[in-house]
Amino acid sequence: MAFFKRFIGDRSFYKKVFAVSIPMMVQMGITNFVSLLDNIMVGKLGTEAMSGVSIVNQFVFVFNLLIFGAVSAAGIFTAQYHGIGDTEGERYTFRFKFLINVLSAVAAILAFIAFDDELISLFLHDGSEKGDLALTLAYGKEYLKIMLWGMIPYAVSQVYTSTMRETEQTITPMIASVSAVFINFIFNYILIFGKFGAPALGIEGAAIATVISRFAELGILLFWGHTHKTKCPYLIGAFRSFRIPKMLFIGIVAKGLPLMANEFLWSLAVTFRNQAYSTRGLDVVAGLNICTTILNVFNVVYMAVGASIAIIIGNLLGAGKTEEAKDADRKMLAFSVTCGTVMGLILIACSHAFPMIYNTSDEVRTIAAQMMIASAVAMPFCAFAHSSYFTLRSGGQVMITLLFDSVYMWVIVLPVALILAHLTNLPIIPFYAICQCTDILKAGFGYALLKRGTWIRQLVSYPNLKKQ
Repeated sequence: MAFFKRFIGDRSFYKKVFAVSIPMMVQMGITNFVSLLDNIMVGKLGTEAMSGVSIVNQFVFVFNLLIFGAVSAAGIFTAQYHGIGDTEGERYTFRFKFLINVLSAVAAILAFIAFDDELISLFLHDGSEKGDLALTLAYGKEYLKIMLWGMIPYAVSQVYTSTMRETEQTITPMIASVSAVFINFIFNYILIFGKFGAPALGIEGAAIATVISRFAELGILLFWGHTHKTKCPYLIGAFRSFRIPKMLFIGIVAKGLPLMANEFLWSLAVTFRNQAYSTRGLDVVAGLNICTTILNVFNVVYMAVGASIAIIIGNLLGAGKTEEAKDADRKMLAFSVTCGTVMGLILIACSHAFPMIYNTSDEVRTIAAQMMIASAVAMPFCAFAHSSYFTLRSGGQVMITLLFDSVYMWVIVLPVALILAHLTNLPIIPFYAICQCTDILKAGFGYALLKRGTWIRQLVSYPNLKKQ
């Protein structure tokens, strides 16, 4: 009984966890499921088109996580200010997010314009009997030039989404995101294949649909947020000036630079690891694309629980309830691992069925299925590592999260991938499985860091902000 009491919460505990995590699960689940359907539609255009889009999305992924890192640092303070009921503090953090996200989006757009050929070509290697590398490059460039138009609206959307979540308004971001993915799906169908009198634009249509959905999501968030200011009081006067108290600005930057660096370096390492996989040929790029798209659907549950840790534990730490925070975190970690285990078993059972829905070669399907099995075995460890990251982040331990997340990727995971890619002839499946096994070691590091208890810190207090 003592074990269950230690690791399993009561009904009120899970009610609170589900109140935060289920909207995120729904949002992420629908987003990733519709992305799967989009991926299948692009796959109808051929392996080269699917691979070109997949390669560009590797770099969009880096951009998305850069934006996530930008809002995350201020989000630590937002969650804790909300825990003590300080609206002015929430407003200041909102302003910080807005400024940093817009600047980050502009910088990313300029970088993609300047280096489009070089970036896409990193993933193009001989190694398969089939596949036109030049055509894949052309498809990738065509897709990227349109996707750039959606980066600024996406960046601003994340400012509103993150702040609403951190202040316990999780339903509206879910509605906005779900609406956006359905708009994306509908316009994908119309514009890729030329339905209802529209021209058949292929991958250009896929990119246009995504950009339209970005603007739609932002429009919903802007409309709701600025017409419900009793629920989003930090928006009152948010744009009258861009003043941020000096000490708060320094505090966010001190937390923010490591977090931004972490998300950017981690996503860049993931991209280079995937580039190492691509040395085994274009079939591997296509197989990895299928595996990753389906894996994202299965990861939703434990990822939402992990993300909710940052909010729930951040609120408790901000309110000074450290013992309650420790107990809640332990139970949420156990719940996250349980979710990862269950979803991993389901993925193993379905691994050979999912690739059959793609219009591609048997070789690509086999690669995708075997990659899914390897990923499913590692999923409980990924769940624990993911939740450990958000626990450390909730107490503002940004330097430790930097070491735990991105430095681990660059020092352990990426060197393993590069050695296997360039110094061995190991086939892709054992190559991929070895890289996945590095998550087991990372989970062990996460356990050691959490056991130390140094993450338990209150960062804000109401009187301190008023003195600034």
